[in-house]
Amino acid sequence: MVFSTAFLLRIAVAALLGGLIGIERGFRAKEAGFRTHFLVALGAAVFMILSAHGFDDVVLTDNIRLDVSRIAAQVVSGIGFIGAGTIIFQRQAVHGLTTAAGLWVTAAIGMAAGAGLYIIAAFTTVLVLLGLEVLHSLLPQVNTRVITATFAAKERHQVDHLLEQLKADGVIISGFSSSTDAAGRLIVKLDMKAAHSKYSDNLLHLLLELDGVEVERIE
Repeated sequence: MVFSTAFLLRIAVAALLGGLIGIERGFRAKEAGFRTHFLVALGAAVFMILSAHGFDDVVLTDNIRLDVSRIAAQVVSGIGFIGAGTIIFQRQAVHGLTTAAGLWVTAAIGMAAGAGLYIIAAFTTVLVLLGLEVLHSLLPQVNTRVITATFAAKERHQVDHLLEQLKADGVIISGFSSSTDAAGRLIVKLDMKAAHSKYSDNLLHLLLELDGVEVERIE
C-alpha cells in the first residue's frame, strides 16, 4: 500500500461528516451520540481504504486477483451489531430504530468518503440531517411517540369514555392493564402511540376533564 495524503483527507472528511450527525443525535440525547457516529464513520473510511488499497503490494503478478470489496462488504453487515445494541423493546414498543439506522447510514457515509466520493458523502449527510432535524420540526404530525399513562378512576365507564376519545383522536392503544386497589379504585395503565409529539399535554387535559380521575404518571 502506497501512502498518500489523500487517504488522510478521506478519513478526516468521513470523521467530520459522521461527527455532524453525531452532534444532532447527541443534542436529542439519543443512545449513540457524537463519539459513536464519529468513530463509526472514521472506522468505515479506514476499512474502505484498506479494502481498496491495502493489498496493492500483494499483487505482484497478473495471475493474482483480489476482491477489493471484501472488507467493505463486511463493514455493511458488521455495523448491524452496533445498531442492534441501540434497539430495545420496552412497554410493547421498539425504541432505538432511528439511532440504529443513523449508525448504518453513517457507516455508508464513511465508506463513501473513504472511497474519495466526497460529494456523495456530503450530500448524504445533508439529507440525513434534513430528515432527522428539519423535517422532524416541520412535520411533527408524521412522527409518533409512545406515551404511558397511569391513572386511577372511580368508574369503569370513565375508562371506556377515555378509550373512545383516544381512538377518535387517532391514538393507537398498544397496551392496556387494570387492577383494583384497596380503596376500590380502578388503577389503569395505558400504552399508546400518538400521532403528534405534544399529545402528552392533551392527554393530561383530557384526563383532568373526567370527574374522579387521579393522574399518577404520564411519560
